[in-house]
Amino acid sequence: MTGEEFSRAGVQRYARQWAGAMARLGFVPMSSAETERLLAVHTARLAQALLAEPFSADPAGDVGQALVAVHLTEPAMLDWSVRALGTGFANAVLPERPDSPAVRHRVARLQGSLAAGFARALRELTFSQQERISRSAWQARDEIEQALRDSEARFRAVFTGAALGMGIADVGGRIVDVNQAFAEMLGYSVAELRDTEVTALCHPEDATPLAELYQELVEGKRESARAERRYRRKDGTVVWTDLALSLIRHRDGRPRFVVAVVEDITERYELQQRLRFQALHDPLTGLPNRTLFFDRLAAVFAHGSPTDRVGLCFLDLDGFKAINDSLGHDLGDRLLVVVAQRLAESVSARGHLVARMGGDEFVILVDGSSGSREVVEVAEVALATVARPVQVGDQQLEVSASIGLVEEALAGTRPADLMKAADATLYWAKADGRGRWAVYDPERGARDNARAGLAAVLPAALERGEFTVDYQPIVALGDGSLRAVEALVRWRHPDLGLLGPDQFIGLAEETGLIIRLGRWVLREACAYGSRWRREFPDARLVVSVNLAVRQANDPGMVDMVAEALRDTGFPPELLQLEITESALMATGGEPVRSLRRLAALGVRLAIDDFGTGYSNLAYLRRLPIHALKLAAPFVEGIRSTDALALVDERIVDTLVRLAHALGLSVTAEAVETAGQADRLRALGCDAGQGLFFGAPVAAERITARLHETGPGRAG
Repeated sequence: MTGEEFSRAGVQRYARQWAGAMARLGFVPMSSAETERLLAVHTARLAQALLAEPFSADPAGDVGQALVAVHLTEPAMLDWSVRALGTGFANAVLPERPDSPAVRHRVARLQGSLAAGFARALRELTFSQQERISRSAWQARDEIEQALRDSEARFRAVFTGAALGMGIADVGGRIVDVNQAFAEMLGYSVAELRDTEVTALCHPEDATPLAELYQELVEGKRESARAERRYRRKDGTVVWTDLALSLIRHRDGRPRFVVAVVEDITERYELQQRLRFQALHDPLTGLPNRTLFFDRLAAVFAHGSPTDRVGLCFLDLDGFKAINDSLGHDLGDRLLVVVAQRLAESVSARGHLVARMGGDEFVILVDGSSGSREVVEVAEVALATVARPVQVGDQQLEVSASIGLVEEALAGTRPADLMKAADATLYWAKADGRGRWAVYDPERGARDNARAGLAAVLPAALERGEFTVDYQPIVALGDGSLRAVEALVRWRHPDLGLLGPDQFIGLAEETGLIIRLGRWVLREACAYGSRWRREFPDARLVVSVNLAVRQANDPGMVDMVAEALRDTGFPPELLQLEITESALMATGGEPVRSLRRLAALGVRLAIDDFGTGYSNLAYLRRLPIHALKLAAPFVEGIRSTDALALVDERIVDTLVRLAHALGLSVTAEAVETAGQADRLRALGCDAGQGLFFGAPVAAERITARLHETGPGRAG
């Protein structure tokens, strides 16, 4: 939350409400103006703590102690302060994002810290007062023997009238006396408690620790002690107490009595437990949240041996956004609750932690995994659980989930690496068809990481000028003349060397950089095309540039082409734009309109990789297409003399005839041998492209070739 500021006006309003509540709920030893000024300071401290980076809830504990210091100690005052901090504080002081998960988590921790600080200060104040009273009473008895009756009366008044429970026990651990507050705390009468063993009243799990503490006092190893201990009431219920023990000695130093001051902290303890639960559990589903999950995962690594194994199942509901969008978020939330309950019943019952990570994502921790098979079994149970129809209101929903699995030995991995692998594998499962699980593959993960690394540096590479354009000749099969070149972008990576388009064009499309990169390639190609036209005017060399799907869908594509032609002076009839058949058929109406506008400019249009998609020539007849480029597999097939080669040859013959009937020229790609070129020429194919006619080369090599062969000749 670095950089955010709290609202000072909101702080002042909140402080005014806080001061008003304090005045209503108990005695306030200050004027209303003084109270408001004081609470404004504390409100600002809480707001600063909420926004601080790194975050710490400690300032809230200081605020709780400060309330006690000015005697704002009524229980109702603490209750109001904690509840208001959770319900209205963030909305009052934060101008933006007051209800984000991060803010709710921090507010919950501030609540707990404020309550703990308040209780700690109140306890210390009370204990210090009571201990001084107790010691004074016993010292008065020893020092003023002649006033024994008066001293006893004063002590008895303090002892019996104290609001906190008090008890006196001998060095053997048997109760000598208790006050009424202590007796009422445990549901006994004073008489019933006298002559009772101290440890007999304790919760069984706390009896031994208390006996050891008591023995240390009696043996003189310490003069006082404080601890939180559980006692059992007469009705069997448990009361949590804050216990302070003090040793009283004889004049000669021998232990005489142990005085106990006991505060009932059950309500505070339960409040702290509720706040802890809220901080570590998802408020919608009640499942452990990501904070508790990562705590448990870290504990697995901290306490496990290197040979121990751990598994994760990262689950995401398929199509959940569509449910939210179509049926509403309320129904979506109810669906999440049902899914969470089912996962808890089917998976948590097997001893595995199920947590909600946020949205429709859940994660299952398989601690002490016996191997991948066990994790797969857990995933299959989870998938079957989610797949059962869900009745939410009057809607019956059927949902599926995808799960990414990772299972590793603790040695050689870290929690962050495990989560990253599970997250990546989840998206593999979705990409493979959804409703399934996928197991992490380190080799595939390494490839994905390499792709992600390339994607991250693509924008900077474009800025640094690391891209270059090579040009591959396109030759007329009839007379061997050089009719066109295809512009092919390359990336001169400083570490990986020269990368072909197949290694980064897909990444550029995914990240949206293809628009900028495509504009740069187009302008480079047009600039060289214009230079060749001026230097070799008779060559009429066509420059062909590929269009990616995202470029074809870009509304500004036509204007971009027109601008490149205008700025470079390149004639539109010498520019050919290629779009793949599958990309053209997968797009909507906008690309078709754009193609018509490009054709109106005079730009040539070609369908690349024709024959690999699902278009038909009748549909292409209605498009402003000038040329088809046959897909490489058909051309490669006619290299051999087997039966399949004959089939490919017939397909090429049919496509060429139909294309010519529609007035389209045909270029064959991937021509690598003279035999292929001869067969394509015999079939009537217009042009060829491939290693037989020349590999992609720098623009200067094309210029040199034009110089060597003369206008219009391929060489």
